[in-house]
Amino acid sequence: MQKQAEFQDAIKTKYPEQVVIAIAKDKAGRANPVTLGWTMIASGTPPMMAIAVAKKHYSIETIKHSKCFTIAFPSSEMADAALFFGSKSGRDVDKFAEFDCKTEPAKAIDSVLLSDAVANFECTLESEAEAGDHIIFVGKIVASHTNTTPKRRLYTIGTGHKLGAV
Repeated sequence: MQKQAEFQDAIKTKYPEQVVIAIAKDKAGRANPVTLGWTMIASGTPPMMAIAVAKKHYSIETIKHSKCFTIAFPSSEMADAALFFGSKSGRDVDKFAEFDCKTEPAKAIDSVLLSDAVANFECTLESEAEAGDHIIFVGKIVASHTNTTPKRRLYTIGTGHKLGAV
């Protein structure tokens, strides 16, 4: 049986929620990571993923400029990096210069991979759509990578940016 509830109360039941880090280069060629909670598989054939990015985020500019982006599934050991990348703006800070996070060059697009992530997906920008205060970017996956060492994924496990493995 269901009871009617306010949206703000009902939405709290979504946890655990997956976390991804999207990366795109800006006009200066600087890779800019951003932590996101809203992502999904958008197609199996061809493989596509979608991310929702708040309109106020600098990442909107970087994705539109580069026409490609990486989606990384961070490992549980990357909680500090995920919090940092999600709380600083690439307009003001070179996030990779300020936070030590191992990267390696992407193979098929002009971006980087997160070396300690569970997996990385290189995407070319296929489409975008406005959705309220966010823009949804759909990327076609052109290369995929998994970590050579098994790792647990990072999730948001509760309100207030509480992160952990599930």
